[in-house]
Amino acid sequence: MLRTLRDLFNAVLPPQAGPAVPDEHALQLATAVLLVEVMRASAEIGEAERSAVLAALREKFSLSADESDRLLELAGRTAREATDFFGFTSRINEAFGMEQKLRMVELMWRVAYADGTLSAHENHVMWKVSDLLHIPHGAYVSAKMRARDAAGAG
Repeated sequence: MLRTLRDLFNAVLPPQAGPAVPDEHALQLATAVLLVEVMRASAEIGEAERSAVLAALREKFSLSADESDRLLELAGRTAREATDFFGFTSRINEAFGMEQKLRMVELMWRVAYADGTLSAHENHVMWKVSDLLHIPHGAYVSAKMRARDAAGAG
């Protein structure tokens, strides 16, 4: 497992990135796990949710299609083994400012609305993660409405 993680991270970021690489890798994985958790909260996981997660990873971290596929696979395994969100949200709180966290929450809402519907479980996961990221309620609702409108759900 550790070798797979190291191999993925070595492929995702160039080696010349220096000592910040492990932190960047952990941040990418934490972000990907939270996106996957929203996808897993869907009543029925389909290609729309998977595509939304991949698009979010490519947008957030400028990854290639292959890199984002491998990160999604690793995040899926990590999410299945996780017992809570705190370790992931803590890493994000340390690394991201409020604007970056708001953008991430909007990307997560896009995953939730990818299939055109929002389940109660998806809504709960979003509320819990947003609370752990210290997102103000008004910003949380605004991000939700933007994602809902972009998805054409309503």
